[in-house]
Amino acid sequence: MNETYTLHRGTRPLVISVPHAGTEIAPEVAAALLPRALAVEDCDWHLDRLYDFAAELGASLIVPRYARYVADLNRPPENTPMYPGQNNTELCPTRFFSGEPLYRDGRAPDEAEVQRRVASYWRPYHEALQGELARLRAEHGHAVLFDGHSIAAELPWLFEGRLPDLNLGTAAGHACAPALRERLAAVLAAQSRFGHVVDGRFKGGYITRHYGRPQDGVHAVQMEMTWPCYLAEAMPPVWDAARAADARAVLRTLAETMLAWRP
Repeated sequence: MNETYTLHRGTRPLVISVPHAGTEIAPEVAAALLPRALAVEDCDWHLDRLYDFAAELGASLIVPRYARYVADLNRPPENTPMYPGQNNTELCPTRFFSGEPLYRDGRAPDEAEVQRRVASYWRPYHEALQGELARLRAEHGHAVLFDGHSIAAELPWLFEGRLPDLNLGTAAGHACAPALRERLAAVLAAQSRFGHVVDGRFKGGYITRHYGRPQDGVHAVQMEMTWPCYLAEAMPPVWDAARAADARAVLRTLAETMLAWRP
């Protein structure tokens, strides 16, 4: 176990990453944040629990310890916007998803602090993820990355209206083989419990775009799931066993489809 993440190494060519499931705030960061931020309201709540079928399937699972407010593992190290022309949060976020400031006046991280966090929190996760994908690709000839996320269904500062329940992203088809994208879309179309979209508002963040290299044998997809799919309305959101069972069933079928598929 690394001090900034945990990695369960599987034996089959699938890595599940949940880069925003961390909930801890490093003490040196906490001192600069507004009190509201310590509740880490914008984390991807309980996703490590939702994807806990990974070990049973023989898949790898990587989970960070620290919250996205410390360093957002799904942003590029150059801190370029993921969705140009729309409101975005940064590599080291300075705003809540509602748009209000995260930091006390004058305490937002400067460039030196951003680079320190990249070295301490961002880079170890990515080195582990890259290493695991390389290991599995060497063993199996290919690897698939399933990048799991969750979010409130309505966040006016980030997007208009209400998100579909399940948002599958493949970087508009560039991050995985077309045949895999089609199979996963068919899984979503075959169920009626959740609304869904493929490559809608959330097409995939840095992880999907960076690691998805079909020409090199690595295929990546992102799932952005809305909280009501598996959580009860509260803050912090509360695990709902009945909802979670339905959501997990769909996620597991997607993972099984990824494992059954071959380039």
